[in-house]
Amino acid sequence: MSYQETPYTYEQLGEMASFVRQKANNCQPTVGIIAGSGQATLCDLLEDALVIPYTDIKGFPQSTVAGHSGHFVIGKIGDKKVLVMSGRLHAYEGYPAWKVTAPIRVMHLLGIKTLVVTNAAGSLTQAHNIGDIIIIKDHIYLPGLCGNNPLVGPSEERFGPRFVDVSRVYTNSLRALAKEVSKELGIENLVKEGVYCMVTGPMYETPGEVRLLRMVGGDVVGMSTCPETIVAHHCGMKVLGITLVTDVCAAELNDETPITTHEEVLKVSQKRTVDTKRLIELFVKKLSL
Repeated sequence: MSYQETPYTYEQLGEMASFVRQKANNCQPTVGIIAGSGQATLCDLLEDALVIPYTDIKGFPQSTVAGHSGHFVIGKIGDKKVLVMSGRLHAYEGYPAWKVTAPIRVMHLLGIKTLVVTNAAGSLTQAHNIGDIIIIKDHIYLPGLCGNNPLVGPSEERFGPRFVDVSRVYTNSLRALAKEVSKELGIENLVKEGVYCMVTGPMYETPGEVRLLRMVGGDVVGMSTCPETIVAHHCGMKVLGITLVTDVCAAELNDETPITTHEEVLKVSQKRTVDTKRLIELFVKKLSL
């Protein structure tokens, strides 16, 4: 784990990007994918894949969570050059928001223009069931509203402006393409849209917290994604967010209420991985860059 206590400078992030570029033989990916919990097999989509462990990148933060392996994989999906981040970072690992989002800025410096972010999350409503795939149309970033925001701190205009409008983080045209692709694959009954809520974790939500998140308009809740998508938007990337519903959050408890565990989350993710892989593969192939 890196113990740097102050935000990375533009130059430090540039050195990380230069190292990755050199290791990738100057291949310039234009699409980035963040693999969520249990979604490491997204790397299998890549042809001519090259693996770069985070441990090889000087100063790069390390993923410490089961289901997040900790490396970049660079290759091709169709005619698109793609970088998959297999092993994301989380605030609950002890990382500040600027460190969680450092990989996104590295992607930006590598030339990535479109970011696909996947995650596993719990359903807050009866409208979404375990196994559903939710296209994120908006988010509620609770830690960010309370100061744990990746844009807090020194402003680096080379990444983006001091003040940024985040009302359109999730690109409408990409959402439309994802829905079109789901119909083409015959899985449109599984694919819905919703509002993603982010909490810090690592504990799952109490019934009172579930009721609160419902009241403010949340459809699903997880422990990642918002910091990355905000920074990607700040850097000028187009963003698609995809949530896999792996559990149902309980607003009331009784003796039969199931207990949510990380193992169950990974199990559901792995069961649905074929559909999410098909969706993302065809989505990337159809992208207009």
